[in-house]
Amino acid sequence: MTEHITTATITADPELPAIRITRDFRATPEQLLRAHTDPDLYAMWVGPHDLSTRIDHWDARTGGSWRFTNLRGAGSETEEFRFFGSFHEVRPDRIVQTFTFEGFGDAVSLETMTFEDLGDGWTRLHGHSLLDSFASREAMLASGMDVGINEGYAALDSMLGAGEVA
Repeated sequence: MTEHITTATITADPELPAIRITRDFRATPEQLLRAHTDPDLYAMWVGPHDLSTRIDHWDARTGGSWRFTNLRGAGSETEEFRFFGSFHEVRPDRIVQTFTFEGFGDAVSLETMTFEDLGDGWTRLHGHSLLDSFASREAMLASGMDVGINEGYAALDSMLGAGEVA
């Protein structure tokens, strides 16, 4: 019996300003691709639980681009965090994209996600983010990204279990 990684492992590469993420899902590679490329689905699971997501622009194809805003609170007390990037390559087993947090504009990362079919209805997501410097990487790691990743992936698990990602 294969043991599955159901809490994301997040590691910093000692030689490069890079972060690696590994996480297993009870899903097909096609479902994970859809969860990462369908804007309505993506907005439902990405980020920590205390934020909602508004998709501002989404063109999930090779050569396309994206922009979304995370929102916390309501009315005049709403905090907004904006992110944008471009899809370099979108294919069934892999997404390559750039990722920029507008509050940290000098730190553009190049992200590669691959979806590895483990069999028995499980898929392993491998994420690799290459940043422009070790300082940028450390800032990203210190930002609380682990909370957002794990809470977001838990929400995605729930959506997959409920059949919301066909």
